[in-house]
Order: sequence, then structure tokens, then C-alpha cells
Amino acid sequence: MTGKSALKVVIIGGGIFGVSTAVHLARLGADTTLVNDGPVANGASSRSLAWLNSARKRSAAYHKLRVQGLERYKAFAASHDCSAWLRFDGGLTWDADNASNQIAEIHRHERSIGYQTQLLAPSELSAVTPGVDLRAVSPQGAIFNAGEGWVDLPSLIDFLLRQFRELGGRVVTDAGAAEVTLANGRANGVRTGSGQAVAADAVVVATGPAVPDMAAKVGRRIGDGTTRALLVFSKPIQHPLRAVLNTPRVAIRPTPNGAFALDSAWSEEEVIVRDDGTYEAKPSTIAGLLEEASKVLEGNPRLILESLHMGPKPIPADGEPVVGQLTGIPGYHVVFSHSGATLGLVVGELLAGEIVSGTPNALLESFRPARFDS
Repeated sequence: MTGKSALKVVIIGGGIFGVSTAVHLARLGADTTLVNDGPVANGASSRSLAWLNSARKRSAAYHKLRVQGLERYKAFAASHDCSAWLRFDGGLTWDADNASNQIAEIHRHERSIGYQTQLLAPSELSAVTPGVDLRAVSPQGAIFNAGEGWVDLPSLIDFLLRQFRELGGRVVTDAGAAEVTLANGRANGVRTGSGQAVAADAVVVATGPAVPDMAAKVGRRIGDGTTRALLVFSKPIQHPLRAVLNTPRVAIRPTPNGAFALDSAWSEEEVIVRDDGTYEAKPSTIAGLLEEASKVLEGNPRLILESLHMGPKPIPADGEPVVGQLTGIPGYHVVFSHSGATLGLVVGELLAGEIVSGTPNALLESFRPARFDS
């Protein structure tokens, strides 16, 4: 940490990207204020499965950034008491038993890029990771990625906010929808929904699915593929599962209190978006997701609904992160990505470094908003 600088920065958004960027800015000495429309962690970070990984296939630049994200988490875990809510017990993935099964191909790809991966027959799984009903695993086998894990994002956000405040950072919650103010073609601060003005040399918009609309208000396009999210939490049970499971019909991760967090593509597609913009999950969808989870867990335990979280899932149109300054608007920076959990620490660190130093970071060059300008 350096001493205080003259640089003033305002972050809009109290999810993992906003909070991570804020604390890294404060560590670098910037005078930093975080503004959120409601309580912190009330948006996309509350409905993320938060599986930490770089599994399967993606661009080389995106894989490299995600691997750096994993390394940041492992360094964080080594130096903080966070084992209750940040774990690296591996990830287990299998595909459906049909012509779409790509497990062997994915294993070859992961091995070719140096990603930690094992292809295991169903009978071999119990010796590697407990808690799985082996009858549910496709005969083509499953991939175990030992370096993967999970994080409880509200716990991480709370931890980082405590650090942020200790460093002199200011937090403004329940401020309503904020907007970036401009003067002479550059960002010069933020106006909250209640009318409060906060002056700044730079602004970071980390408002999840709202980022593209906010950029559009200043004439900049960010391709938007945002869809629906549904995250279901079971009541706590005693169970041996420690790894994250990614299966054809359900994804499962443990939670700090012994419950399970669940999601899937099919259940998200069944979420109803009402005319007033609110979200609804049918009881049959929730029951079906709990049932699918029970089928893949050892002992097929009865899972009971504890809570659920619904809303938009931020996804850029091309699937890759959008990070950095908007073209032609100095001081106006954005963060917009689906992989908030995996990238949360590293993107906050790299973006904060860019803002304070004024020097672009090579790891972020493939992910600039400018790619949507044409």
C-alpha cells in the first residue's frame, strides 16, 4: 500500500467486481467511494454458483485470465482465515450419455493446455472425490479438475469491504440508481438516485447487467447477451460432497453452512420474467432442480428448499469479459462479465492498477469495450 494520492475514484456497484476494484484502489492509495443502489451483494453476485474454474474450451486469452484468477484466490486463501467460505476441493464434470458427449475431447484439450485434469471411469471416482452417486455418471466417465473450487461471494464481499473501510474507503448504500456525470467529454463523478453528487477523476461502472444500458446513455455500445439466473439453496444436511459438480441436469456446490447451491440451464430457461420486470420460478421448476440434485448425490438425500435468488445474469454478447475505459471518454471505466466469481479478485486488481498508473495491462487487452465500436 502506498500513501494517499490525489486521485479520486467512484465505483458504482456493490458486487464482487465493484468491491474488489474498490479495495485494490484503496490499497494503491486512491481516494475511493463505493456507491450501490441497495445493500451490497444484492445483484448478480447473490445468484452466482461461484464455481472457480477455467474448465472446457474458451479463447487462449480468456483461459489465461481465468487461470490468473484462480491463482489470486489460492494466494488469498494461503494468507487469510477463509476456509469456511473459500475452498479448493476440485470440480467434477460429466456429460449426458448421448451423441453430444464431449468428455474425452474436453479432457484432451485441457491436458494440451496444461490444465490440471483427470479422466476417470465411474468406478474410479470414489477414490478421488466423495459424495457422488456413481450410478448417475455417464459410462464415458467424468473429468476431475483438482485445482478448481468455490467461493461464497457474499462472505468474500463482506471480508473485502471490511478491508476497504479500514483503508479509509467510503461506502454509500441504498443510494438508488446512480449515473455517471460528464464534463468536457470525460467522466467527472457520479450522481446518485437521491441526487447526491460525488466528484471523481475516474468512475468504474460495475453494475452487472445494467452496464450495457449505462454505456448506451453516453453513446457507447457493449454487446449484451444477458439472460436469466436462478440459484436455489437447499437446507443444510450432513453429506460428504466437497467438490463442485457439473452434470447434465444440475450443477451443485457446497456452502459454508452445509447446504447446497444449485443451478442448471434448463431451470433458468423456465424462469418467468413478468411485465413489471420481476422474476418468478414455478414450484415445479424448484422441485425438479432439487430432485435432479438428489439423483447425483450419494445416498440420494431428500433436499428441501431454503431460499432462491432470481434475476438477470450478466453475459457479454460474445461471452468474453468487457473491462476498461469506454472509447473516447477518459475516466469512464466498465466491468461486465459472466465469470464474476473466478475473475473477481484478478480483474479488480488489474483494473485498479490501470486507473492509478495510467498504463494499460496486457492481460486485459483482449477484453476492451472498444471491440464493440464497429
